[in-house]
Amino acid sequence: MRLPKNGEEIDIPATISLADEFVHQGFTYFDTAFVYPGSEEAFREAVAKRYPRHAYTLANKMAGWMLRDDFGPEDMFNESLKRCGVDYFDYYLLHSLQPSRMAAYDKYDCWQFCQKKKAEGKIKNFGFSYHGDPVLLEEILTNHPEVDFVQLQINYVDWEDNVIFSGRNYEICEKYGKDIVVMEPVKGGILASMNPDLLQKFQAIRPEATAASYALRFVGSLPKVKMILSGMNTLEQMKENLEIFNHFEPLSDIEQNAIQEVTAGLRSIPTVPCTDCRYCCKGCPKGIRIPDIFKAYNLLLTFGEHNRPHFYYSGLLQEGSGKANECIECGQCEAACPQHIQIVETLKKASALLDQ
Repeated sequence: MRLPKNGEEIDIPATISLADEFVHQGFTYFDTAFVYPGSEEAFREAVAKRYPRHAYTLANKMAGWMLRDDFGPEDMFNESLKRCGVDYFDYYLLHSLQPSRMAAYDKYDCWQFCQKKKAEGKIKNFGFSYHGDPVLLEEILTNHPEVDFVQLQINYVDWEDNVIFSGRNYEICEKYGKDIVVMEPVKGGILASMNPDLLQKFQAIRPEATAASYALRFVGSLPKVKMILSGMNTLEQMKENLEIFNHFEPLSDIEQNAIQEVTAGLRSIPTVPCTDCRYCCKGCPKGIRIPDIFKAYNLLLTFGEHNRPHFYYSGLLQEGSGKANECIECGQCEAACPQHIQIVETLKKASALLDQ
């Protein structure tokens, strides 16, 4: 998903350099997906054609929202095997489970399909990547005890977040005895760079520490975490990450306290003071889910431009919310808001960032 590029094309020689450094230091896990353009083919050229099958483990994902009656799970699975140049997947996931995408996986009985492939030896470990709330996650794990692992977005800033639910989703997987693969440990790169005053809280403990090293060590210190995906796309990132895990040290209590201070600092950045009471939603003629749009907007205000707020916002639209720019300025929401937020003007500001 974040491979090095030469213009619009994946840079295969650079990808080979990254793969070689990774494998030669004893690491094995590669992650791709049907919907990452060119990624499967890049894996084939950089790894599958150049290393014996026992030298690597490969994770891939089924995109349920792209399935059709004339292109079902079997077709997508076989296409991915062909693109990757392999006979089986060590890890195979149903991709990006969330409320708006559950129906497609159920319609095409993808759960049973993956169990069938596991019985055939075409899948060694079966799981899913998840972008929903704790209620749906518990429902899925109750209904599908056959799942071996879950891939979650986990990082220290999202641990107590009410959009990502990193901590609560982790606890549910722990409750059901599922291994966890972590995505977004540095929040799409956001936690790899930060305000110097906040970074100083880390470097006061370890002068040589980078912001990324604390983010990676935070998730590496969680007992149920089996694998961490950090989206490396430069040799510098690769070498730093390998060094962290070749000589891994769990976070100390002092470092955990510093994490809490940095998180508080990030959260202190001014945002829309919405309490999610949802009084504003009742009677909105455009069905705009105002508090949820403000959550996405607040993420952008706090962390700057990255893909997660846009991903969340597009999910809201798929679930039937009106867009931020569809507000007709009737004002009923502002009359109902106990926080006296200037909702109409704030929606305009959110729209300028989200409705690009």
